This record gives sequence, C-alpha cells and structure tokens, in this order.
Amino acid sequence: MAYTEDRSVWFEGQGLWQHVPASDWENWAWQLKNRITKLEELERYMTLTPDERAGVLFASQKLALAITPYFFNLIDRDDPNCPIRLQMIPRSGETQLHAEEMLDSLGEDEHSPVPGLVHRYPDRVLFLVTDRCAAYCRYCTRSRLVSNAQDYNFHPEFEQGLRYIEAHPESRDVLLSGGDPLLLSDKKIEHLLSRLRAIKHVEFIRIGSRIPVFLPQRITPELC
Repeated sequence: MAYTEDRSVWFEGQGLWQHVPASDWENWAWQLKNRITKLEELERYMTLTPDERAGVLFASQKLALAITPYFFNLIDRDDPNCPIRLQMIPRSGETQLHAEEMLDSLGEDEHSPVPGLVHRYPDRVLFLVTDRCAAYCRYCTRSRLVSNAQDYNFHPEFEQGLRYIEAHPESRDVLLSGGDPLLLSDKKIEHLLSRLRAIKHVEFIRIGSRIPVFLPQRITPELC
C-alpha cells in the first residue's frame, strides 16, 4: 500500500494509491479488502496526534476502525481538525464512559419484537439487516452492535423480520439499516426488496446507507 507525498494528487483520482490498477481501484471488494483498520497502517500514511493514537488503541473494544482507501484520500493529513478526519479516526474521548450513559442510547432494544427489527412508531419499522459498514463513523449511535467490537452477538433474522412485517398491516414504511444494507450481496438485497414489495400494506421502502460516500464503487450497474 505505497503512497505518494505529492499533495496535488491526494484528492484526485486514486490519490495515495496511484500505483493500484484502475480495475482494482474501481472494484468495491478490493476497497473493502484494503481498508485501513490498524494503528500501524494509519501511521504509515500520517502522523497521529497523541489523542488520536490513544483512541485508535481503544477502538477494538468499542467500535472498530475501518476506512476505505477512497475515503481516506479525502482526509487532510496536516489538519487534526479536518471534518472527515474527525469522523473517521478515533480519539481518546471514546474511552470516557460515564455512569449515566446507556449502551443502547436510542432505546431501540425495548422496541424490538423480533431480533433485528425495531417497531417504535405505529406505521414504520426499522429493519436492521447487517452489523457491517464500509467505514465506521466515530459518532455512530448504534456502536453497541455495529462492527461487533463489543461482542453484542447481533445476528440479523431476515425471515423473522419479514414475517413480523407481513403480520402487522400498520407497518407501511420500512427502513432498511444496520450496519449498511448496501454491503449485502446483490442477491440478498434483491431477496429483501422482492419480499417487501410483495407485502401489500408496505408503501415505502427506504435504505439507510453511506455507501455512496464511503464506497461509490459499490454502486454497480448490476446493483442499480
């Protein structure tokens, strides 16, 4: 994973990964395989502040570190206050846990009639279909289960969730989330959407995703 110090190309094309064949760079599986996930990888590309270094060392206990090469190119390595850098690189504040903090900060678990489905509002349901993302936002409100760093033991139950929606005609709005649903295979996405479209009382199907931001290579002709 060699890189160039030429700042003029950091935010253009393949940025730090100019040496990578374009066919690999445009392959979303390559982007996932080559994500930055370890302290030594980060320090190969940039100088971390002491605050960031402490946060990265703690990340495996709370919310994993993962940044796609595509998105990493957008970070200003000379500015610790770069907004994208603040989104992606852990800081020591993540180690500070207060007595009043809740693991489930949005209170989703108490509104979960079946694993992976939240029914808080009468006419809509939140369907959690994966615990993985292309990159992990440090402000994630679902960090208890996303990336599985906290051993939450989350296992999406597609069939239970689909049967629940079928049995509750008031559920007219379904939001697919997780994790990021667009990390699922095309086949699994098509299965979920087909099943939901077949439910007559479902009027809206939404997908909560940051894939277009973190991993635009995933938006393939086959997916569309």
